[in-house]
Amino acid sequence: MDADARAVTEAALFEAFGGVRGMVETVLPGLLFVTIYTINKDLHVSALAALTVSLLLVAVRLIRRDTMKHAFSGVFGVAFGVVFAMMTGDAKDFYLPGMLYTLGLGIAYIATTLAGVPLIGLVLGPVFKENLSWRTRNPGRKKAYAKASWAWGLILLGKCAILFPLYWWADTTQLGWVLVALKIPPFLLAVYLTWMFLAKAPPPIDVFAEMEAAERAEEEREAARAAARHARTEPEPEPDRGA
Repeated sequence: MDADARAVTEAALFEAFGGVRGMVETVLPGLLFVTIYTINKDLHVSALAALTVSLLLVAVRLIRRDTMKHAFSGVFGVAFGVVFAMMTGDAKDFYLPGMLYTLGLGIAYIATTLAGVPLIGLVLGPVFKENLSWRTRNPGRKKAYAKASWAWGLILLGKCAILFPLYWWADTTQLGWVLVALKIPPFLLAVYLTWMFLAKAPPPIDVFAEMEAAERAEEEREAARAAARHARTEPEPEPDRGA
């Protein structure tokens, strides 16, 4: 992959997965929850603090007019955790919705890959402006997406294999600190492997550029047809009779 293509791939992955800021927004609410709960064992205070910081992160993005998808996903995840923990009265249940989401996402990566439509390709296709062209027109890229989806699925399922036994056997603080510790490293590993697979794949087919080129060509053909019709209907000048 040349330097330009490498830069495009890195920028696309950075955009798709939120970059450093997205990782901070993912980790901070859970870190705040487990820190406060470790100190005072108060579920309500810990949950309220986590939800408040999530809302503040969304407010900052709104003020800066930044993309909202990562912040909103964080708020919804924290809100579900807060509601679930409040309903059951068990602080460990703050983490359960996120763990179930991770499990479902890991299964989705594996299932879509087996079905021939790897999920990572569906996520990154629009970012690379190739949409689904990789499915039928770019087999090398489809293979790279399949490898990346396998990597994401296995990493997420491996993470679940650690967390779910802790949910049953460990206390809230132990589960919380392990979960915080497992937020970033598996994610970075999956992103790195995705980058490696795509770096060796053929470049994406820019379907948006193709559509724009087709539209320009159609406009040029229409202009040519209009000019031809105008030339046929324009009356010929009368000869100069005085000559």
